[in-house]
Amino acid sequence: MEALLDERRRDWPQDTVGYRLYEVPQPEPDPGARLVRQLEGVVSSLAPLCAGYIWHNEAFRLRYRPARGDVPAHIGGVTNFGDNVDDEWLIVYLIQQITKEFPNLAASVDDNDGDFLLIEAAEHLPKWLTPDTSENRVFFYRGELHIIPIPQNPGELSWLPASSPTISQALSLLNSHSDKCLAAEPIRKAIRRRIQSYPEKIYTDQHRAYCFVPAGIAAVLKRRPDLLAPAVQAFYLRDPIDLRACRPFKFFLPETRVMTLVTFTKCLYAQLQQQQFTPDRRSGYTLPARSDQHFKAHALGMKLAHGFEILCSKCSQHFPSSKTQNSVSSDPLWEGFISSLKKNDYFGGELEGSARYKDLLQTAEIYFQHSVSSPRSSPALSPGEQVLQLLQSLSYSVEELQKEGDSLPPEDDDSWLDISPEQLDQMLEEASGRKLLNSARQEEELDYDLDDVTKSMKAFVSKVSSHEGAEIPRSSATGQVEFDVNSFTGALERILGLESDELDSDDLDEEEDYSLLDSDAESDSKEGKSEEDMSAAETLENIREYMKQMDQELAGTQIGKSFTKVTDEAGSDRLNVSEEAEGESAEGNLKVLPVDVDLNLVENLLESYSSQAGLAGPASNILQSMGIRLPDNQDR
Repeated sequence: MEALLDERRRDWPQDTVGYRLYEVPQPEPDPGARLVRQLEGVVSSLAPLCAGYIWHNEAFRLRYRPARGDVPAHIGGVTNFGDNVDDEWLIVYLIQQITKEFPNLAASVDDNDGDFLLIEAAEHLPKWLTPDTSENRVFFYRGELHIIPIPQNPGELSWLPASSPTISQALSLLNSHSDKCLAAEPIRKAIRRRIQSYPEKIYTDQHRAYCFVPAGIAAVLKRRPDLLAPAVQAFYLRDPIDLRACRPFKFFLPETRVMTLVTFTKCLYAQLQQQQFTPDRRSGYTLPARSDQHFKAHALGMKLAHGFEILCSKCSQHFPSSKTQNSVSSDPLWEGFISSLKKNDYFGGELEGSARYKDLLQTAEIYFQHSVSSPRSSPALSPGEQVLQLLQSLSYSVEELQKEGDSLPPEDDDSWLDISPEQLDQMLEEASGRKLLNSARQEEELDYDLDDVTKSMKAFVSKVSSHEGAEIPRSSATGQVEFDVNSFTGALERILGLESDELDSDDLDEEEDYSLLDSDAESDSKEGKSEEDMSAAETLENIREYMKQMDQELAGTQIGKSFTKVTDEAGSDRLNVSEEAEGESAEGNLKVLPVDVDLNLVENLLESYSSQAGLAGPASNILQSMGIRLPDNQDR
């Protein structure tokens, strides 16, 4: 099933990322042995970063994939990252680092949205690059993003395929024309900006917190910290049937609780901390008063206990004690993996058999089981089965764990959970790649030129839109709008039907004698031809006359009064229609002043922006998409 999911993206569950590593240039047939050796080197090089990392849902896992159809043999995998999108971008960083350290490998990465790397750099993509044209074109190669181009002229057809390339063709182009396939600098910069915080982010995203948990959970997490994620997810996604198993606890009794320091990812900690939950009185779990200094530790421990109990309750009835997971040493890849770890100095010179060496070896075993081992060599156990297996095999003392709880290092501050509006704005601006201002005060001191608003809006409405949406101008320095009279009049003639010989039956009276049409067909035809020969100047003159009449009709209405007019010679900026309309309109001499389009545009935009009260809305969204940021309304 995993192999099928790897080949067919449409079958992937939501929040799933797939990745493939190909050899460049493509080797001779049967590259299996060489790719397996390459796999050992790749996973061992990633051990310092991935060993010990707590994946939110599924781990980064590489497997050898034989050739299938037009997909050559490769190393690849699929990971469901769940609610933690940081796991997806960590995988992007890992893939980028692999292609940098192993220059003979090229990699593709995509998820349910397709080539999401292009989505990240959408503002800088060439016009031709769309989801329909991007297939087999986007690769990491030698640590840089490459995009296979399309031929722009007949000469490029000699080395570029006319349609979407196959994977083999793309890899061949990366090998022979890598410089011409290198993505533009703004595109590469957008991707670099997204992953530039790694590998430090692996550690800054960790959060250590005190938890008052049953001793069994403390012992399990000491040995397998990665089992924290499924326990948090079990509690976070609980349902009434799950909670039924927690009425009386069978596996993690509350009287065995000890204080311990648990390492979370920030996503897991937030999911657990922000959940409001009151335990069933039959469970035996009680919480101290909220004013108690250890209330948070008790609440976190109670939630973790429920999560672990739910995990174990789902497999307790059919989990035989004899069902054990095979040792990693039985896997044919283990020996080569350990050799690669030693070559990469994973153990840091620690003596074999020392306590630190054993801890590192144990972490490497967990990493190997998650990211390397073959499913055939070790049958997969559910997280609950793994917890029960550890409880059967581990020996721990509640008294010793209680003593350890008396001398724990300090926990981390969780004030990062509270985000101010200013911090949120800064995060959104950083995510969009826009230049940040130093402070809100600096924004207030800037001079805002309202001419930029009108220029940008005029440039926006002058753009020709398509089914793919409107083009937003990114700068107020826009060019003049070109007006083609012939095209304009031609369009009007088509709209008005001046080129059609047919008459719309809706324009005829139902009681009209249609025989008149037959008798005068020839004369009507001549008259129709004369109408078709109407010059563009006459058409425009008629339109101007229509517009003039419309202005006079509307001038005396509420619509006419709602617009700000251009100041007339007498200095009046508005026409007092209410006083003059009755007398002057009768004579047909009503003076209609032209509307000040720019002033009305700015007034309406500012009124809309002010009514948003600092929240998101149409006016701010339109202006910010054009690169215009208005100051806050200080009059409110």
